[in-house]
Amino acid sequence: MTFMCQKDSYLKEFLTKVKSCHPACDDFVVEGKKTKVQGYEIILEDSILFPEGGGQPDDRGTINDIPVLKISRVGAEAVHFISSDILAGTEVYLKLDWNRRFDHMQQHTAQHLITAITDKKYGYQTTSWSLGTDIVTIELETTSLTLDQMLDIEKSANEKIRENISVRPTFYSDKNDPELKKFRGLGLPADHVGSVRVLYIEGIDEALCCGTHVSNLSHIQAIKLLCAEKGKKNKINLSFLAGGRLLKYAGDSFTRERTLTGILKGPSDKHCDLAEKAVKGLKNMQKTCNLQLRELATMEVALYKQSPNRENIFVKHRKDGDNDYISVLISELGDNTLPKLITVGDDKDGGMFVLAGSEILVKEMGSRLCDIFEGKGAANKETFRGKATKLANRVKAEKLLREYLGLNQEKES
Repeated sequence: MTFMCQKDSYLKEFLTKVKSCHPACDDFVVEGKKTKVQGYEIILEDSILFPEGGGQPDDRGTINDIPVLKISRVGAEAVHFISSDILAGTEVYLKLDWNRRFDHMQQHTAQHLITAITDKKYGYQTTSWSLGTDIVTIELETTSLTLDQMLDIEKSANEKIRENISVRPTFYSDKNDPELKKFRGLGLPADHVGSVRVLYIEGIDEALCCGTHVSNLSHIQAIKLLCAEKGKKNKINLSFLAGGRLLKYAGDSFTRERTLTGILKGPSDKHCDLAEKAVKGLKNMQKTCNLQLRELATMEVALYKQSPNRENIFVKHRKDGDNDYISVLISELGDNTLPKLITVGDDKDGGMFVLAGSEILVKEMGSRLCDIFEGKGAANKETFRGKATKLANRVKAEKLLREYLGLNQEKES
């Protein structure tokens, strides 16, 4: 079946009827986690909402003001997943998320244009592409693409955009029509049913494609090739932006540039040099701080050992400490049987903790202290290391450790 969205990609609203509606469950990513969602699969007599296919993601929109969460193609049908049921035979009003659709149209037609020019000029065929949400990528059958070639392709593409060239679909009723063999494309899905759609960019390209496209190259507005990087199987990934995405990228880049000018105290053409200088300076300061922190750890152990009233336990917390600081403390203390509880980090943001001592101590107390810190960690012979989300509980953790060791009096750490 050919859907209305494939005949006229500019339709934003549409009336149709429900053919069927069935309860269903589908997987969605909610707050970064894969979650099963209960809903209904709606099949319509026709639809302006494009189901995923040809490298293009599915549309978004509403059916009678009910958000469409997903659209997939099953054979000849477009299956719309929504949260509420609608009786078969009901006339429904479809409304398209036009901003998402037009973005897909611009990027998809731009991909066809770049693919055709690259193939014609250099013989590099497209083997796949990814529309994504930000940068668009085309996989090319070549081991290299030079900067001069990129600039040449980009120039030719934008010249064609300015020539106001028409883009139109044509339909072939028989998928076995020998005429289809002459058109560029990656082939039809195994379960394809119905007519076959061919996209014509006048005088430039003829390709099999089910996706939605602009009706004129001028609607792409502009194309910018960003970079060419090595991909899988000795191929090249060519990244680009077109139309609205390119305008947004330019605006975001300018905003970042202005912000960096204020931070780095220099013009945009000096940002790289200034940033490199700042990073080198930061690394030198970090090196100095780490050295001083290690020296501080050595001094703290020396003070502990010189104390005439030192206990048979070493407890220390340092907000600005790190792994090296902990390692120096343990190394300088030397006695592997001495119970040690060392914490570093901020009470609000959490940090790290280490319990060290005898294997029996670590085995019996490591997990218990980890629970108090509401953290995660693991034991390795005479040491238990972990991350603490509730570092403010260190007083409680020290008290528990002292009770275990039979040391009742708490001291400042």
